[in-house]
Amino acid sequence: MPVMSRRTLGRKLISAGAALAAVGAAGYGLWPRIDAYRSEAARQRRLIAGEPSVAELVRMATLAASGHNAQPWRFHTGGGRVSILPDFSRRTPVVDPDDHHLFVSLGCAAENLSVAAAALGRGGAVGIGGGAAPGIEIALSAAPPGRRDLYRAIPERQSTRSLFDGRPVSPAELALLEAAAREDGVSVLLHTSAADRDAILEFVIAGNGAQIDDPAFVRELRDWIRFSPARALETGDGLFAACSGAPVFPEWLGRRMFSLAFTKGAENDKLRAQVRTSAGIAVFVADKADPAQWIRVGRSFQRFALQATALGVRTAHLNQAVEVPAVRDGLARWLGAPGARPDLVIRFGSAPLAPMSLRRAAPVGAPV
Repeated sequence: MPVMSRRTLGRKLISAGAALAAVGAAGYGLWPRIDAYRSEAARQRRLIAGEPSVAELVRMATLAASGHNAQPWRFHTGGGRVSILPDFSRRTPVVDPDDHHLFVSLGCAAENLSVAAAALGRGGAVGIGGGAAPGIEIALSAAPPGRRDLYRAIPERQSTRSLFDGRPVSPAELALLEAAAREDGVSVLLHTSAADRDAILEFVIAGNGAQIDDPAFVRELRDWIRFSPARALETGDGLFAACSGAPVFPEWLGRRMFSLAFTKGAENDKLRAQVRTSAGIAVFVADKADPAQWIRVGRSFQRFALQATALGVRTAHLNQAVEVPAVRDGLARWLGAPGARPDLVIRFGSAPLAPMSLRRAAPVGAPV
């Protein structure tokens, strides 16, 4: 039997991988349980019908953004109040060692609940506790119904990880995004020039490279990916491959294909294409680096994302630039804020919606 050269073997492996990827991508539409996945996503993302019960407002809260779709929150209800507390059992300690993203996620959930309640005549004041692990308390009360555009955007908001179409966002829309994001102690810096986007892209690529060189980061990310609709339905959390435009595989095969496909070069090429087709990049910077302020960053971002969604503008996270401390410090200097901690990097632009991610049943307890 002839000996196969390394080059020939490499070509055969690449061809086999491409064929499997094609089958996997097609599998999103053909997979036996994809109809069940779509039905569950639609059920979870319906608007509230009838009177807005506390349970339904909590469901709206769970449609908020969270790192790796880990959903690191717990809810306690009673007496016309909803408390949102951190669930440290759902930490992502490699990518988020100081729980920055966890507390940002709590702020996102609080803002969703607040927006939905206000739209449906259940306005409430949001209070943020102090200390190392602050919670959030929302006191609900009867109020005239408020604006509904952001509420209607809650089920459609997503981190759309596809390429955008390159169309600019108008000055009037940028002004609406800035206004929506206003929050005490949080600045939102919008960068729409090609030069600025390319400069920020270099920080994103530097962070991405450092992360992919870290085996612990790669393992943690892989553990949060759901390669099949069956697994996504089972867990109700994590990053379903189809939501990122990736192929759908059986879990065992998906994990193997991930190890082959998740390379620094491929991911950097993807990031370049994503940034260069975006209309702009928003950088969120808080005036303090503590959990209470990170919650406020989450509230600011969630309103920004809901306003974008209401305008037909998509958003997606580029947080590699703020997840590696040395890279984050360089970004702060480039922003003209040395010593500050940039919190979030978000690209925005026009694109169709991708498949929606799922949520697990909200953990709800009695008042604490």
